[in-house]
Amino acid sequence: MNVRFEHISKKYGAKYALKDFSATLTNGVYGLLGTNGAGKTTLINAFMGIIPAQGEIFIDDTNIRTMGADFLGNIGYLPQYPKFYKDFTVLEFLRYMCVLKDIPKDVGEQRITDLLETVNLTEASGKKVGALSGGMRQRLGIAQAMLSDPGILILDEPTAGLDPRERIRFRNLISKFAENRIVILATHIVSDIEFIANQIILLHEGDMLKFGSPTELCQELHGKIWALTLDAPDVPTELVHHTISNMAREDEGIRLRIISEEKPHANAVPVLANLEEVFLYHCGEEAQ
Repeated sequence: MNVRFEHISKKYGAKYALKDFSATLTNGVYGLLGTNGAGKTTLINAFMGIIPAQGEIFIDDTNIRTMGADFLGNIGYLPQYPKFYKDFTVLEFLRYMCVLKDIPKDVGEQRITDLLETVNLTEASGKKVGALSGGMRQRLGIAQAMLSDPGILILDEPTAGLDPRERIRFRNLISKFAENRIVILATHIVSDIEFIANQIILLHEGDMLKFGSPTELCQELHGKIWALTLDAPDVPTELVHHTISNMAREDEGIRLRIISEEKPHANAVPVLANLEEVFLYHCGEEAQ
């Protein structure tokens, strides 16, 4: 399967929320990375038909505008702010979603059983949705998105508000569901995609700045990331004007990682970039 975006643009007044976005996606996990307002949700909403936009989108060379119900049947979607029926139990909610997705009852019951086990909610199937924790609700959200066994799974800021343990659990779930499908995961949290994304799409102020594997994007910053340990208790004035991606105070002084086009200090040594530094380099300190 492939999804092809051709010249997708969306303006609000004179400002572009998304400008001339073109890309082709095949099976794998795509991290849609950018600061708030970068255009991530705009792209997803244009794909889902929630907002009108210029340009064309194709699935396996078929324009999605001509696909009708077949399009929605092949999409699993977890929006940034999912709305749940709080008085439904977990089981009732998933059965209701099966009806909305036109999934046959026998198929739906088996899918529900399997998915509840996968997302570790089997024991919570009788609980009211409103009584679930934030992490449990997100796991329920991805379960409903997977009910129709879609070829495309879209997750918009899925770990927002989750504690670190739940974020790790959710990332592991995404990896489980990624086999033989396209997963688009929009986030501004680098760690959400650093270890599970095959490709990174970096958006900034509506423009696609980069599209490549995490390794490729990190290698592009060769000679621009520096490590330095200082004995002094404070950062020297000449370093304050550089972008410091990490600063750790230790007994013997300060350990720094610095983003700089040139060697920032006599004792600085070049090091390999990480994905967070790629983010900072291209999007500026507002990405922190």
